[in-house]
Amino acid sequence: MGNLSGKVALVTGASRGIGRGIAERLARDGALVAVHYGSNEAAAKECVAAIAGAGGRALTVGAELGVPGDVDTLVGGLEAGLRAHGEAALDILVHNAGLNLMGRPIEVLTPEEFDEMVAVNVKAPFFLTQRLLPRLHDGGRIINISSVSTRIASAHGIGYPLTKGALEVFGHTLAKYLGPRNITVNSVVVGFTRTDMTADVLADPANLERNLALTALGRIGEIPDIADAVAFLASDDARWITGTKIDVTGGVNL
Repeated sequence: MGNLSGKVALVTGASRGIGRGIAERLARDGALVAVHYGSNEAAAKECVAAIAGAGGRALTVGAELGVPGDVDTLVGGLEAGLRAHGEAALDILVHNAGLNLMGRPIEVLTPEEFDEMVAVNVKAPFFLTQRLLPRLHDGGRIINISSVSTRIASAHGIGYPLTKGALEVFGHTLAKYLGPRNITVNSVVVGFTRTDMTADVLADPANLERNLALTALGRIGEIPDIADAVAFLASDDARWITGTKIDVTGGVNL
């Protein structure tokens, strides 16, 4: 992997799960990482402490996404945090935060629930990117965390994959627009991954067996599987990759 020393990264939704794994991996590669959280400040501080304990650098940025003024709050906190570390610009932007309302098929999904997912999964990344583009160094990286549900029809609901599909199109189109600045934009497609949010589902032997049977590599994904792929896209090794999505699912439903 390329060395990220001297780079500055923002990872949204980084207080736990995949986001935390990404933050820790980027910090391990040398980046100063802004660990964004929506409501769990304690978890974000724990992530920052873990990074510092491993010899890395990180700071917390709190802002609830999907509400009025979310981008203003996040950017204001980010700017203050970066100033405290003698930094003003950004090199890596990882849109990881997301909202998935499970078990909401089209017959029962309400306009309020739909708007909430769009606000967090599409609107927030769009306008956060808009605000941060002037601060993003030429040659920078934008990485969207997407879902295998954009490739496989989900029985759990239509709203979430719809928003993640929009995020992928956003990345594809933005890659063309930002090409002249040598900024790459890519999406990482995540499948069945072991996190605190999936623990209950995977604790059911029937669910576990079903997911294993659908995965070519025969196991459930782990957080480092995703974080390592993001670190690759953030590195100079991925300098010639843009406008695409990388399927990091172990071969789900091939």
